[in-house]
Amino acid sequence: MDREIFSAYQKYYRSKLLDDCIPFWLNSDLLDKEYGGYITSVDREGKSYNDDKSVWFQGRCLWTFSALCNSYGKREEWVEAANSGVKFLNEKCVDADGRMFFTVTKEGKPLRKRRYMYSESFYVISMAEYGVMTGNKEAIAKAEKCFDLMLQIYRNPGSDPFKITPKSYASTRADRAVAVPMVLVSSAQLLRRCVPERAEYYTEITREMVDAILKYHYKEDKHCVLECVGANGEFIDNPAGRTINPGHSMENSWFLMNEAIYSKDDELLKKALNILDWSLEWGWDKEYGGFIYFTDCSGRPCEQLEHDMKLWWVHNEALIATLLAYGLTGDEKYFNWFKKVHDYSFGHFSDNDLGEWYGYLHRDNTVSHTQKGSMWKGPYHYPRMLMLIDRISGLLAAGKPMETLL
Repeated sequence: MDREIFSAYQKYYRSKLLDDCIPFWLNSDLLDKEYGGYITSVDREGKSYNDDKSVWFQGRCLWTFSALCNSYGKREEWVEAANSGVKFLNEKCVDADGRMFFTVTKEGKPLRKRRYMYSESFYVISMAEYGVMTGNKEAIAKAEKCFDLMLQIYRNPGSDPFKITPKSYASTRADRAVAVPMVLVSSAQLLRRCVPERAEYYTEITREMVDAILKYHYKEDKHCVLECVGANGEFIDNPAGRTINPGHSMENSWFLMNEAIYSKDDELLKKALNILDWSLEWGWDKEYGGFIYFTDCSGRPCEQLEHDMKLWWVHNEALIATLLAYGLTGDEKYFNWFKKVHDYSFGHFSDNDLGEWYGYLHRDNTVSHTQKGSMWKGPYHYPRMLMLIDRISGLLAAGKPMETLL
């Protein structure tokens, strides 16, 4: 294929990153100049409509601005944006037991705390990336300490210092969610890059989590990855047990492709591509285009009321996975998928007047919510995708083999 095609894509994605996405956020109310940290709930023009803070996004934003510096060179406004978050994150978002809050007020007072470890995972990647950007070994040590806590809780849930209630009924129907080993995979892969002297250790952890995903959630007989299964991978025949999240599965597929590149594991690559193939088939809306949010592996009704909506981040993950798959295999079906998802995504999510992407579309592709940020959406999935497509398309344009992304 003509390498100039990939050069054009690289130019397009880099421009979207540096001339559209990041300027939108830096010109918005994202940076809290009074208390530090980030306000991601902004309207179409970038004005705050809710100044409570998502702890997820204190970590995600810190990662994004640190990664920009590590990938494109330090710019004063990016360094300032990163520094805006790190102190607030450490002083206001970590509870006394080492676990993270889920939401806090503008000033940093706790509002909500949840059992799952996603806030922690974003703390890990942000502090590690920031540590690389600044040479701050203390930040990297904090990232490793938090990751150790996550790993301890994963292996022994009873050791979790956060106790919601004195009595648990989890034993009635023990289950496991694919999102937990998934965030541990991505965190371990990033720590392997940021702490190269411990690369062997983080590779072992990555493989442990990859094996858990494949052992429990990867279902060749059903051609899917199930979000929730029994404690030993059993199929649970209820709506939660039948749920497929194509976006999660495609994100998982490129995490696994990333590991296959690192370990030169052809069998792992084959399974990662299976996950991608299945997800493209399950998720694509053949009537209106775009990927739906959830579907049922048995074709039965979904309980999630938003199941047929189109979400920005799902399409971000599809773009990364399909272009990486093409780069690894040379199979044009993946490049054709990439072009189809590219045309759909930039044709429907982009706000060509005010910049950035809308986050939520109805099934018929009309805009559901006009805000650009919320407690769930901010500068993370979209800029991460733009950065990674820049890298992948650059390698393709240069005729070079694929490299690890995290």
